[in-house]
Amino acid sequence: MHSKTFAAAAVALAASTLVSAQTSTDCNPLQKTCPNDPAFGKNSGDCDFTKGACGNFDSLPGTTLKYNGNGAVFSISTEAEAPTIRTGKYIFFGRIDVEVQAAAGVGIVTSAVLQSDDLDEIDWEWVGGDNAQAQTNYFSKGNTATFDRGAFHPVSNPLSSFHTYSVEWTSAGVTWLIDNNVVRTLTAANAEGGAAGLPQTPMQVKLGTWVAGRKDAPQGTVEWAGGYTDFSKAPFLGYYKSISIVDYAGADAPTSKSVKDYIYSDKTGSWQSIKVELGDGSDDSSSDSTSSSAPASTKTSAAHTSAKASSTDAPSSTDAPSSTDAPSSTAAQATTLVSSTPTTSKPTSGGAAGNGTGSAQPTGSSKPSAPPIPHSAGARSLAALGSVFAIGAGVAFALL
Repeated sequence: MHSKTFAAAAVALAASTLVSAQTSTDCNPLQKTCPNDPAFGKNSGDCDFTKGACGNFDSLPGTTLKYNGNGAVFSISTEAEAPTIRTGKYIFFGRIDVEVQAAAGVGIVTSAVLQSDDLDEIDWEWVGGDNAQAQTNYFSKGNTATFDRGAFHPVSNPLSSFHTYSVEWTSAGVTWLIDNNVVRTLTAANAEGGAAGLPQTPMQVKLGTWVAGRKDAPQGTVEWAGGYTDFSKAPFLGYYKSISIVDYAGADAPTSKSVKDYIYSDKTGSWQSIKVELGDGSDDSSSDSTSSSAPASTKTSAAHTSAKASSTDAPSSTDAPSSTDAPSSTAAQATTLVSSTPTTSKPTSGGAAGNGTGSAQPTGSSKPSAPPIPHSAGARSLAALGSVFAIGAGVAFALL
């Protein structure tokens, strides 16, 4: 991908948004009765990885991390490696701020993902051959019927310098920020499929790196990742320096209450159906799980008031022009966010389907031999890629 070339960037954006939702869950509560989700509640999940491992996270099988002044070191030297950690507790609306230097290397992907048991998902992703952009995406209930929800966001040297990437998530919508600058907003009304398509069930946080440019990956995945990975250049190192996790406990602002669990009361997957169980075992859903018309402020009350939304024709101080799915109801109220909107291209044939491992591949292709990837994996069918190129340079320019 070449961010400096308009047509190429538009084509890459249209194709790379064919990203499968995470298709791996230990137990899907929309299909059967599952254990309750333990809550962070008022106990925020802050971690300083420069000081070593953090008790808020568990390492998934095959993950061995080192820690140094740059934080948690996610190292990949072979195709079979996909180091990943995830929180044992969940947030039910909230905010995360993660300080990342993504792994450089063609075909290597770094991810920070919020994901629920019923496969709602909110993503940040960085491709190791692209040192000019970050990518955002979201999915609802594992639905990959359309692939027009992703977007690119210019950022200075994400593979060689640290930036803070944030998500604020409420019942009213999702806001993505880079270095406290709003780059994309999504409202419930403008989510794919309407309000029901907004991610809205309790989520874990997952951090990791994985190989999209492996030899047995679907061709579309390899193309999205920039090509096959050259392991003679290994190890490929991604760094997570710190993370702040704030749980809103079903409300639109941080909770001061001791929250024990989040419970799916039915199989609708709506945020209204989630019961908030307090530490004393009582149900707080009716009093605290209320929606407002606008997402509340985040980590601190000043976080959004100090966030600088990009103007419609001028990049922000992070070189990240804002992307919007709808006018922001949070920090960007004073500015209309229009540039770099997610592509509306859809595959004309083929498509992507989850293979049950957490990665995705064109329908009908065999499963990869790589280990499960517990975060979203880029996947595109060749037919869909061909249809994108058929759009033509003029439309490609318009997509930007």
